[in-house]
Amino acid sequence: MMWLPATFLFLIGATPALAQLTGSVGPTTAASAKRNTICNVLSYGGSVGSSDIGPAIQSAFNNCVLKNKGSTLYVPAGNYNMATWVTLNGASQWALQLDGVITRTATTGGHMIIVQNANDFEMYSSNSAGGIQGNGYQCRNAGPRLLRVITSTSFSVHDLIFVDSPEFHVILDNSQKGEVYNLAIRGADIGGSDGIDVSGSNIWIHDVEVTNRDECVTIKNPSSNHLIERIWCNQSGGSAIGSLGTGTTIENIVYRDIYNVGGNQMFMIKSNGGDGYVRNVVFDNFLGLGTAYALDIDGYWSSISTIAGNGVQLTNITFSNWDGYIVDGSRRAAYQVLCADNAPCTQINIENVQLWASNNVGKYACRSAYGSGACLKSGSGGGYSQVTESYTKPAAYSSPPTLSGNLASGFATNSPIPLPTISTTFFPGMPAISPLAKNGGSPTGPSSPTQPAGGSGGTAAHYAQCGGQGYTGPTTCASPYTCVVSNQYYSQCL
Repeated sequence: MMWLPATFLFLIGATPALAQLTGSVGPTTAASAKRNTICNVLSYGGSVGSSDIGPAIQSAFNNCVLKNKGSTLYVPAGNYNMATWVTLNGASQWALQLDGVITRTATTGGHMIIVQNANDFEMYSSNSAGGIQGNGYQCRNAGPRLLRVITSTSFSVHDLIFVDSPEFHVILDNSQKGEVYNLAIRGADIGGSDGIDVSGSNIWIHDVEVTNRDECVTIKNPSSNHLIERIWCNQSGGSAIGSLGTGTTIENIVYRDIYNVGGNQMFMIKSNGGDGYVRNVVFDNFLGLGTAYALDIDGYWSSISTIAGNGVQLTNITFSNWDGYIVDGSRRAAYQVLCADNAPCTQINIENVQLWASNNVGKYACRSAYGSGACLKSGSGGGYSQVTESYTKPAAYSSPPTLSGNLASGFATNSPIPLPTISTTFFPGMPAISPLAKNGGSPTGPSSPTQPAGGSGGTAAHYAQCGGQGYTGPTTCASPYTCVVSNQYYSQCL
């Protein structure tokens, strides 16, 4: 767990975007406070090699966890099949320690594991090798999702592996004060295989690798005050906000240190009609290698039917410190900001973003969009038709670095996907914020990254981050700006 003060603020943007984690995230008590009673599934009808461990998990929860505050539901190391899905509803100060691997065998829809209305909860594997094998190739888009955490508070999910869900992998549904980290998610090269979908408030997601052909780590409605960082979208569909519809209320979001290898986009905000707002959002320090799209706002996203409404209003959105390339600049614009004509985007800030294409063709595309950078119109105003402009290779562009685990392609949809090991780095040059549990990481121990003595060289642009605990980038600001300390976690060039 990371304890973060209410003053943890990020201020970035021409009119500064305010995004924040408010208060603490993660469980409120230490791991030891959840081990007063061990509810071992082997004592509730389960066995290693079981043909259906579901009833034993449900029994251990109903008859042990619910009756003993401060307990751990324990699934020991080993292999288990599962044909009965479970709903673990209402407990507080408890843990689910999944050291074994559970394999889906039934094709029933729903979710294999639902954790609902939990408070002070932790789900993890102590060996950093436990998880769920969905074998989705056997029932593609016709079976269960793997894990859904619903309306839960002060929780963490970490050191787990989720593989080949028939549909989505991990869903955080209208929950708050959560921390998710040290995960490996591996889906097939097909849509409908979302990695992590999150809605709610005050969620910190970091150090996650996702392979699939749909959402990497994506914000859903409603959402506020999320921090998403050190995410490795490794042959993934890429992260996004959306798709958005009526009544959208999304604000105060930060994505930073996001590494994209292949796949659909570096980031996308997607809608087609609807109403409401997305505001005060920062996308900082993105790297992209060979994606189809790069910086992509699409208010006319054709993959969904048009929804009634004038469009979702996007305001105060900052893209800073990007470096990457798309595959085909003739086919797609690397910078694409297409906003709804009846709800033009305002205060879209593109700063120090260096994007290019493998075929050496650079294009901007803007529609009903106002702000600074690329082809954006300054100020504000009404809707306007799409404008497409060509540009030459940015002088500051450099080929992004690679990681040894970068995949050349996704996984087949009609054959098994093996369980990976969880990485210890998720962005080039940056270690994981929290060590793996198997390497001595405490399940709920405080994590306090130290402030580095110096940056990685170079200078940080106006409004970019220049310091803070765990930050490893440049600490010197481009002239005439100065590195201003907001708090122990964030400093910015102002």
